[in-house]
This record gives sequence, C-alpha cells and structure tokens, in this order.
Amino acid sequence: MNTLDYNTPTSDTFPVATYKAARAVAHVVEKHFNNHHQSAIKHYEQELAPKPDARAIEAIIDTVFWASLRREEGRSPKISIAYLDPASAENPLVFGEKLKFSANTLTKLAPAVERSGIHLGVWYYDNELYIWGTTRYIPGLCFVAEVIEPGMLVIKHRRVDGFGKFVNVAVLKGDQIKVINEESGKVRDCPSLINSMIGFTSSSIWNDSLNVLVQLSVSMREHGRGGILLVVPSGSDNWRDSIIHPISYAVAPAFSELAQLQQQHSDSISKVIWQSQLTSAIHNLAGLTAVDGATIINDRYELLAFGAKIGRSPHGKPVEEMLVTEPIIGNEGMVVHPVQNGGTRHLSAAQFIHDQHDAIALVASQDGRFTIFSWSGCEEKVQAHRVDALLL
Repeated sequence: MNTLDYNTPTSDTFPVATYKAARAVAHVVEKHFNNHHQSAIKHYEQELAPKPDARAIEAIIDTVFWASLRREEGRSPKISIAYLDPASAENPLVFGEKLKFSANTLTKLAPAVERSGIHLGVWYYDNELYIWGTTRYIPGLCFVAEVIEPGMLVIKHRRVDGFGKFVNVAVLKGDQIKVINEESGKVRDCPSLINSMIGFTSSSIWNDSLNVLVQLSVSMREHGRGGILLVVPSGSDNWRDSIIHPISYAVAPAFSELAQLQQQHSDSISKVIWQSQLTSAIHNLAGLTAVDGATIINDRYELLAFGAKIGRSPHGKPVEEMLVTEPIIGNEGMVVHPVQNGGTRHLSAAQFIHDQHDAIALVASQDGRFTIFSWSGCEEKVQAHRVDALLL
C-alpha cells in the first residue's frame, strides 16, 4: 500500500456534494469534533483519532448516502465508515491496493463488512479519499458514518474510554436532519441517563466508564419486541403499590449478576473478560423485557421481577398530562395528554412515574421508538424524553 500522504483538500480538488443534507450538517459536525477533541485532551492521555474537517465530513456523508440507496443482489448495503489512517487503527486489515471511495465500491464491499463492529477505513491519498481496508478497533473520537437503512445515516464516534455504545452526533434521513443537542443533559430534572447517552457534559461523565442503563436501552431496542424497564430505588417497596399482584414472574431473592459485575469493575479482572461478561448479562436481562409486562430492577441493577402489570396506585390520581422532549437542536418541549404519546406501554409507564416520583421508566416500542419517563419536580409533571436518535 502507498505511504500515507495526507493533505487537506482544496475547493478545486474536492467535489461538491449532491446530497444537500451533507453540506448542511458538515460544519456543525466539524465543530462538534473540534470541541470534544479539546475537552478530551484535558481529561485523557490516550491517543485520539484524527479530527475530520468539514469537507471530509461532507464527502463521506454524500457518498455513503447514495450507496445506501443502491442494492446488491436484492439487498441494501449496511456499512460503517471510519475516518482514520491505518496507523491509527489497531490490527487493521489492509488491502493490497487502496480502493476509490465511491458509492459503487461501497455497494460491492458491503456484504463483507455488514456485521456489527466492522468499519471500512477511509483516508486521504493525494487529496482524494480512498478505502484502505477494514478495522474493528478504532481510537476515541473517531468519526464514523453508519448506514442504518436505505437513506438513513448516523454520524457517531467512539467514546474516549473505549467502552459502551458509540456517541451519536447527528441522524440524517432523507432531507431530515437531527443534530443531537448536547445541552439537553443540562435541562432541569433531565435524568443522568440522558447525559450518558449524549456522551459528554462534565468531567464526572468523562470518568464514568460504566453505564448499565445505556447498554440495557440499546439491547431493549435491538430485540424489536418492545418492552418496559422500571428502575426503582433500592431500600424501598413503595413501587409495589403501582404493580398489580400477584406478580407473574417475581424474583426472590433479587438476582444480582449485574450488581456483582459492577463491583468487579477494577484492575483485578481482565477488562476484556469483564466487558464480555457484562454484555452477556445485559442482553440476558434486556431479553426479559420482551415478555408482556414490565421488568423491574432497582438502582443497584438487581432484578426484582419481570412480566409485572402496572396499575394505578391506590393513593394516586390518573396522569393527565406530561412534558414530551427530544434532545435535538431546535426541539421544544410540548405538554400533551399521555394517550397522544404512544400506546398502552407509554400510558402505563407515565402512570407509574406519576405515582412513583423517585423511579425511572424506559420504554421501547416495536417500531424502534424509545422513551425515558421521569418525574420533573420543577415542572410538577411527568417528563417523556424521546431518545431514539441517541440509540441508533
């Protein structure tokens, strides 16, 4: 393979994107990466991926978008593009000859790289983008463009600490652009879970490598059957007032596999082994949410029950309104009746939080929507946080 020769492209060598959304979002994404590279340097010593400039971002999005609309042998391509040179990747698979970065090339390569966790590496050679190979391991803050479905892309990057779901920056679907609003995590009463999904808001989150609820949310959404996960405070049984008894699948004693794995998060156990065990435990627990009813855990991640039916507390009143928000730039919260926000799952989750202010409810819909319900002490009502764009 040729020796790396990176040069920032100039306007006369760089083609104009034909996908208008690519140009519209490029500078916003560039600013995001610039800001977080600066923040990461203050908190971490690890090497970071190269920062993408607006022209590279625009070109990658444009090419990947048109590739997503093609079909090869009747199947739409699912690909993930990582912007980095081979030297920045860990144990990369390098092609003997670099390939032109084009929609046609991506369509041809897609069957070989469609499985989760495999990225096509893209970098500049003589002011043009080429595909140099594949990699499964990329450094922190590496720009990634992933095809979710035809015409739908997610711009994301790896967390600096290396563990957990990638951080989403923007979601593009046709001419619709959703840019994640990082200030959403600073809104009054916004659950800390939103902060972790967004990726960074403070130094405490930079140092938080374990967020079980984020991983559970992703796994719940992936099984595609819909479900409810209730997170209740440990040391209190008040939540039982909002559950219909008897509970079909109560767990006694509480199942503490996740709690034990959290305690093992130290240098005394191999990080690779620990992550594998944690991932398996999360998938097992998330699978229980596919059973009709709610899965209940406490804030120590101990499983208390699944398949539980939610009912109104004898001391509570029917929930009549809630504040619906989405962590997207330009979105404004709306106060609606719960029946306007979804089906039975959403209504029952809203009622549970209306009765149990110190709990959180995570609701996955079969259509891919994901909502986090929490109580707002400032607004004195239930908040429904639509977080689909953070979980893709």
